Amino acid sequence: MQKIKFWKMSGAGNDFVLLQGGNPSAARLEELAVRLCDRRLGIGADGLLHIARAGRGALRVRYHNSDGSEAFCGNGSRCAAWRAWSSGLLREKDFILRTGAGDLRAEIISAETVRMRMPDVKNARLNFSGNYPAGLKRVHFLNTGVPHAVVPVRDLEGTDVGALGRALRFNKAFGPAGTNVDFVRVAGRTVQVRTYERGVEGETLACGTGLTAAAVALALAGVVKSPVTLAARSGDKFKAWLQPEGTGAAQIWLQGPAKTVFEGEI
Repeated sequence: MQKIKFWKMSGAGNDFVLLQGGNPSAARLEELAVRLCDRRLGIGADGLLHIARAGRGALRVRYHNSDGSEAFCGNGSRCAAWRAWSSGLLREKDFILRTGAGDLRAEIISAETVRMRMPDVKNARLNFSGNYPAGLKRVHFLNTGVPHAVVPVRDLEGTDVGALGRALRFNKAFGPAGTNVDFVRVAGRTVQVRTYERGVEGETLACGTGLTAAAVALALAGVVKSPVTLAARSGDKFKAWLQPEGTGAAQIWLQGPAKTVFEGEI
């Protein structure tokens, strides 16, 4: 029986199993994601990361959700960056992540804090029309590497993220692939965010692409200005920088926590 070395990573409670080295196929990573991310029969995680050096100053990052589907993950990519630097796999504090959303820059800011360039947003659709559940007044739709619906609500704590998130995730307005769903509330100078993640099919404690989507959508709507302070469900704080450009945004950066929780063999 083969033993696999792994590292358990956390990006503000958004948790991952990380594997390092080699070049496993997409089918193998899909299989491992389902088995290793199982919270009762495996290690337990929202998704699986695989990292490997990709030349000088570059790291290849592959990500699969816990259901096996391949995607881009902002928090996962930042965790991958922290693992690569803290383990000595990469010596530079500023390097390139080769991800499913393209080449993105990462910077090690301090211990367990990583700042990362996020994909540019093209054609964000504010007040996106659709046949939504009763009570929802506004829904914004944009892509930050993966699709997100951003939904402002008055009572974030009282929102049934599981039920309402699931209903919107599969809503026909967002096409056959569906969407991630971010419920947001502005409290003072902080944007509070709760996310239902596609591929995990439930609420996660944080979502990097979702926090980015919230910052971009609310900035384009004129509700907040860059830099934006955001709070994930875990209570951890993030900061996002962005430059609005027409119906989208560029020069988007997200900074937040990334750490190794434990390591082992399975």
